[in-house]
Amino acid sequence: MSNLKALILAGGFATRLRPLSCSKPKTLFPIVNKPLLQWIFEELATNDVKEAVLAVNALTQFHIKQQKPPKCGLKIKYSIDPPKTPLGTAGPIKNAEKTVGHDEPFIVLNGDILTNINYKQLFDAHLKSGAIATIALCKVDDPCRYGVAELDGNHIKNFIEKPSKEQAPTNLINAGVYILSPKVFDYIPKGKYCSIEREVFPLLAKERKLFGHMVNGLWMDIGKPEEYLLANKVILDRLAVAGKLKTLKKAKIEMPIAVDKHVIVGKKTVIGPYAILGRNTVIGNNVQICNSIVFPDVKIGDNTIINGAIIGESAIVGKNVRVNNGCIIADQVKIKDNVNLIEDYAICPAKEVSETILKRNIIC
Repeated sequence: MSNLKALILAGGFATRLRPLSCSKPKTLFPIVNKPLLQWIFEELATNDVKEAVLAVNALTQFHIKQQKPPKCGLKIKYSIDPPKTPLGTAGPIKNAEKTVGHDEPFIVLNGDILTNINYKQLFDAHLKSGAIATIALCKVDDPCRYGVAELDGNHIKNFIEKPSKEQAPTNLINAGVYILSPKVFDYIPKGKYCSIEREVFPLLAKERKLFGHMVNGLWMDIGKPEEYLLANKVILDRLAVAGKLKTLKKAKIEMPIAVDKHVIVGKKTVIGPYAILGRNTVIGNNVQICNSIVFPDVKIGDNTIINGAIIGESAIVGKNVRVNNGCIIADQVKIKDNVNLIEDYAICPAKEVSETILKRNIIC
């Protein structure tokens, strides 16, 4: 483990998180005012990982370099997916072969999970097993959205991707974290679409070269807006800190909340519970914000209520506005005064809304 490497798969387009992901890659979404990628880097560094390779498309690489999340002591490299050839979930691993190298096993993790998995324990379990691939497994109530493993001891004898309820043999799912030995590169075609879940893992299972390792602790998928909101709530509960509350001396605070730098809040405003305010946010008087995430550089006018919503970066929300549960306001949206948005409404980046919306829809 002299130079343990991790390959972070972050080249997807996060379609389930649109319209937020139209202008920002999922791996840079803030979790309690820190980019998800920073949380990932911190956990890897804690587990003695020295180098992280980001398997991304060129646009995601651009965004990451622009935002510059802290590297947490890691050496960062990039493996860029080809622009016109979808590679699936295994193709990017093959594409990163030269960058990762063949010296020793390496970690692979999906760039859209929030976890504190013990990577060192997972790595040790892989070395003892002699497997080509070891999958981190966790238990969930509904396994049908994930890859499901059926174990024979530690050996995975059957792996089914997104089975129906009738097909799912267990509730042990692929946690999106693997240890792979370099031999795995022989199982993935070069420059072609390949699914590690549907093509590589089932083949390794048949050859008895696929093992599973149960993991405990925090594990959350942020692939959907409601999951993203929940992940922020879970971290808020764990941290139990509010940031710089002196900036909120005119407001009423209902914990837990998190407040980033340079936030301005007006009189008689209620913040929380479960409100997260990004840096440089300016909030007017008599505003109510709860169960919501407000990205940086947002402006919110007087007498506005935001409940259970996500407000994208640099959005402007006018006076006397109601943003209801499940609403997603993308970056640079402008909502004029006296607008009421029905539940589960979504507005694409840079759009302007001047009328009350009473039908569920997406403005693009």
